[in-house]
Amino acid sequence: MKNKVFIACSIDGYISDVKNSLEWLNSIPNPEQNDMGYASFMTNVDAIIMGRKTYETIAKMDIEWPYAVPVFILSRRLTSVLPNLNAQIELMKGSPNNILQTIRSKGYNQLYIDGGNTIQQFLSYDLIDELTITTMPLLLGGGSPLFGPLINPLHFELVKSEVFLSQIVQSTYTRKR
Repeated sequence: MKNKVFIACSIDGYISDVKNSLEWLNSIPNPEQNDMGYASFMTNVDAIIMGRKTYETIAKMDIEWPYAVPVFILSRRLTSVLPNLNAQIELMKGSPNNILQTIRSKGYNQLYIDGGNTIQQFLSYDLIDELTITTMPLLLGGGSPLFGPLINPLHFELVKSEVFLSQIVQSTYTRKR
């Protein structure tokens, strides 16, 4: 059983800019559409736990729903999702431990944790086993931070580092327990 993160951030640790935009993710030309390991990562995912803001950002994009696995949206506010996604999405609320217990009881064990607040919450409960962070070579100077306050430090071990497009660094860490 693993809870994994796969996310991009700026050098200064932001996952969206001050306008809550993700356009900066396209600041490096990628003519061959290199997915930087995302498709491979997704082959080892049973389900996704996603925050409300991330869901709303994806739902507003002019694309088809990009996930083939079940998605659990964490929200205290949402009462429904887009009608065409009812079969793929389940709304949940509660503590990360209770959410994990419910999802694991449904048979899902390799979980992708997505969304800034959701990642921060799971880290604060020490529930992240693996972090894959793709660092874009720019400073945003503000926006939504990837990391938030922790009560105690969490130690991770670097297991892999790769460079994509000659300037984007992707590092994968596992939690040292």
